[in-house]
Amino acid sequence: MRTTVVLARHGRTEWHHGNRYTGSTDLPIDSVGLQQAEFLKVWAEDFQPDALWSSPMLRARQTIAPTAEALGLVPTTDARLREVDFGSAEGKMLSELPPAVAGAFTVDPVANPFPGGENVADAAERVRRGFDELVQRHAGGKVLVVAHNTLIRLLVCRVLGLPVRDYRRLLPALGPAALVRLRQQDGTVGLEAFNVPAVRTEIPA
Repeated sequence: MRTTVVLARHGRTEWHHGNRYTGSTDLPIDSVGLQQAEFLKVWAEDFQPDALWSSPMLRARQTIAPTAEALGLVPTTDARLREVDFGSAEGKMLSELPPAVAGAFTVDPVANPFPGGENVADAAERVRRGFDELVQRHAGGKVLVVAHNTLIRLLVCRVLGLPVRDYRRLLPALGPAALVRLRQQDGTVGLEAFNVPAVRTEIPA
């Protein structure tokens, strides 16, 4: 039995345009993000998912809304899909943080989370639990999930057996509304596509 899960990063926000850590800050998507949500809807009309899941954060819910309306599906909102809380880094670019803090996080974000923030290893574990439940509930189907840049990369590391501490080195940052496609079959998760724009011609439905 094959289950396909496509994870989309939410559309652009004002902070993401400047590459600032947004994390637990509940910003809306901007005008470009609204357009990206429409692109995702067009792609999803070809993909025809059986179910939609979403982070509870505003930017994710706004991104999935056009798709939900077009397909007549009600997204399942799951708190395990929320972005990592980046603590003292919220609203800042990496270059604006104290060099010692930024350097330690870059070398090993598991051992050196941002002060006051969530440990990425804990975030990886919670999103893996959510993924496992999602696959169980929609076994043999197709699911579209709207979540977040860091969280999606942490999930990819967990399901592929890659070191979570190396997520920044191994997996490039996702573009707004970019897609990651996973398939679970015979108890194994495989990566079929990563960081692909949500347009019909770029990723097969």
